Amino acid sequence: MKSLVLAEKPSVAKEIARVLGCGQKQKGYMEGPKYIVTWALGHLVTLAEPEDYDPKYKTWNLEDLPLLPPKMNLKIMKETSQQYRVVAQLCKRQDISELIIATDAGREGELVARWIMELVHWRKPFKRLWISSQTDKAIKDGFSSLKPGKDYNNLYASAVCRAEADWLIGLNVTRALTTKYNAQLAAGRVQTPTLAMLMDREQEIQSFQSQPYWTVSAEFGSFSALWREQDTHDGRVWSREEAEAISARIKQGSAKVSKLKTVEKSEPHPQAYDLTELQRDANKRLGFSAKQTSNVLQKLYEQHKLVTYPRTDSRYLSSDMVPTLKGRLESIAVGPYAQLARKLVRMQLPITKRIVDDTKVTDHHAIIPTEQFVNISALTNDERRLYDLIVRRFISLFYGPYKYDETSVVLTAGKDFLYAKGKIEKEKGWKEIYQSDAYSSSQEEDEDDDNGASEAGQGKADRQPAQLLPPLTIGQSLPIKQPKVRELRTLPPARYTEATLLTRMEKHSLGTPATRADIIEKLLGTDTITRSQNKLMPTGKGKQLIELVVHELRSPDLTAKWEQELERIAKGKGDPAAFMKNVRQQASKWVSEVIAETKEYKPHNLTHSRCPECEKPLLEINGKRGKSLVCSDRECGYRRAAEPMLSNKRCPNCHKKMEIKDGKAGEFAQCKPCNVIEMLGDKQGGKVNRKLNQKLIEQFSDNTSLSNSLADKLKAALEKQTDK
Repeated sequence: MKSLVLAEKPSVAKEIARVLGCGQKQKGYMEGPKYIVTWALGHLVTLAEPEDYDPKYKTWNLEDLPLLPPKMNLKIMKETSQQYRVVAQLCKRQDISELIIATDAGREGELVARWIMELVHWRKPFKRLWISSQTDKAIKDGFSSLKPGKDYNNLYASAVCRAEADWLIGLNVTRALTTKYNAQLAAGRVQTPTLAMLMDREQEIQSFQSQPYWTVSAEFGSFSALWREQDTHDGRVWSREEAEAISARIKQGSAKVSKLKTVEKSEPHPQAYDLTELQRDANKRLGFSAKQTSNVLQKLYEQHKLVTYPRTDSRYLSSDMVPTLKGRLESIAVGPYAQLARKLVRMQLPITKRIVDDTKVTDHHAIIPTEQFVNISALTNDERRLYDLIVRRFISLFYGPYKYDETSVVLTAGKDFLYAKGKIEKEKGWKEIYQSDAYSSSQEEDEDDDNGASEAGQGKADRQPAQLLPPLTIGQSLPIKQPKVRELRTLPPARYTEATLLTRMEKHSLGTPATRADIIEKLLGTDTITRSQNKLMPTGKGKQLIELVVHELRSPDLTAKWEQELERIAKGKGDPAAFMKNVRQQASKWVSEVIAETKEYKPHNLTHSRCPECEKPLLEINGKRGKSLVCSDRECGYRRAAEPMLSNKRCPNCHKKMEIKDGKAGEFAQCKPCNVIEMLGDKQGGKVNRKLNQKLIEQFSDNTSLSNSLADKLKAALEKQTDK
């Protein structure tokens, strides 16, 4: 008897099959003496569409809502149905005794396998492979300690609730909005509150009234000090006259050192990465989008086997990993990491609760390097840069804290106080790992500040640069150099970057580490938000959508509550039936609220062009292939490129690339300046097709786009071809 192994992707299945000795390649699977390894292609099975319940739902009608099937059905995905049939046939083989689920070790991976099992009516025993890396050792260890499949029943229940909730909420509210306003308006339990966050920030920015303020500082030769009214004051003065008066007072004499305090400060190493923290750091340091980070990370995990499981929400390691840590350091001790890592290999590693804590490891531990040998030259530029972040963060876990002495001094000049801070570095500690120019020497500031100050990009008024203070003593008198008055302005809150938006989504439990990048991409893809120089902001469509969508769905609180309940279900503490009952009630309620809404929707991207099919205005939308013009009536469905596409054909006269056009006779290339045309896709080896060219000539003759002389020449060429 053999075991059937179900992986999530062909690439993973190929590696598992190699390790298990399955050398016989068949169509859709690989077979060996003890195992048969097959794969899904992501999801092979999905929730049924509305029209699968009743054909009438293929047409979107407001009166058909809400759609609340009493039992949610499954269906085979058409585009991957061939692979599903392969898996289904393998499941029916008599020599198969058990199934081993080897899909991704997480909620979504569990759903991939279980839905397939449900449709094929699997009744035999099944087990679970739960591993955190794709190395040969990890695969072998995983197969030697397979888990009972039933141990993950609660995780499956949570996954089903998540999928069904997203279907019921997303489909019903999206159909309600789209049909009511005759526009493509999408909503969902995670994407809508995320959009609302961006909208709230945009409103704060638009309503912000910038105000001028002034700061007064004094120079003492080797250092400067900032005037403050008292210890808790931030140094801002709200009138020029007062600032000038302060400057006039302090420039008349000297200042006496009234307070002097030196404190030894220590910054511990940053924790290991979870997915969200890595996406944040890659966005800030490398300019990667969250989705780009996920894609590159997946290649490092699956293809190169250099990092552990990516979609984790834990920043800790488990105690059983401690014996493997030196081996991982030895594997990465190459190239720029050789000296940094080898130093650790020769010593006893300092393992603290900041690194290893079993109580804080969820389904998977933090993202760290594997024990796989590293060939840096085999990585692409993006892969190398992201891997660099992960390796340096891992090495830094075993370096000491960054230590420095911070000296603060208060100087008194009459009734005025001047404040200064100095910093003396004592031990580099973990910051030694980040000495290269690619890394900042100080910790990243939180970009999500509510207020700021502006003078060529200056920060807050009380944020003083690190400086070296000379030896000072209490009571010492120092001459004041020329005081300096600076005018600055308050700044509105900064627009979100992907890094700061991910922080807010995580704070409000919006989505999971595995889904947050896709949510941002979905908002970008539906033209509800836009990205400009790494900043995210709502579009005109997004602004109106937030006004039209039901109020409850805008708030992150309800979605966060649902996510917490899904987590409870996964741990066996929640009630799936009660959760879904509540979701159905919410879907019904929200559809009613959309129907009752009296506001109007006005497309923000209307053009002056008219649809050639129905004469309604065309909308300009941004897509992966550039801008397109789409009919404003979604029932019409007309679409064309907004900008002409260029072919590889060049004009015989001016040699410029010709534009691709679509005429009655099919696609053709045209050079407008020279009035030269050439049919595209002609299967006669470049010979003139008389019928098609005749239609083309007639088409252009009607609208006078071609000169008569050119039309005459084409006709003559056709007649000549016919004579042959």
